[in-house]
Amino acid sequence: MLEDVRGRPERDQVQSLAMNVLGNGLSSADRDEEALSVREAELAMERRRGESEDDLLTMQGSLAMSYQALGRDEEAVLMRRDVYSGRLRLNGEENKRTILAANNYAASLVILQRHGEAKSLMHKMMPVARRVLGNSDELTLKMRQNYALTLYNADDATLEDRREAAETLEELAPTARRVLGGAHPLTMAIDEALEASRGVLSACEAATTVGDA
Repeated sequence: MLEDVRGRPERDQVQSLAMNVLGNGLSSADRDEEALSVREAELAMERRRGESEDDLLTMQGSLAMSYQALGRDEEAVLMRRDVYSGRLRLNGEENKRTILAANNYAASLVILQRHGEAKSLMHKMMPVARRVLGNSDELTLKMRQNYALTLYNADDATLEDRREAAETLEELAPTARRVLGGAHPLTMAIDEALEASRGVLSACEAATTVGDA
């Protein structure tokens, strides 16, 4: 009996690792429904075992990705909200995991077109990212890109919002190219967003000019 009790934690760790590898593999193979089932089972099992909050938050983040992949956006945003709140409580605001959780939560809010909430969150966390990670860090660049997208995509965006979006992306583009290279997906996404934001800004400025005439 003693050997069985001593051996159980090791078996538990092996089982958890196997489930994690399986979930990631299914997700990589675009078998998202199966990946979701594995990740839900893994999270439930780890909660029963009383795993650390850090591990549970990591699993919740993976589960949110599965929800997002399946178009279950409401469930994804709720899960990412919980992860962000948990990271704030566990790690504090000035921690890369908390900053990443904030960016993921904001991205989910944008998908649901809750631009006001996303803008408020990123406006709060962008200075933290720049202070903690630096202006050239990939996560900082990604957060600022998402902020610009929110500015010019919002239904109630003003002309000044769209100018700020274009100016932000104009500042980001050369930094991303220098740090990540022109072929990096984020650099290409920033370039694409910059072109789109310039088009939106030009159209708004033209409409304003016509309206003032």
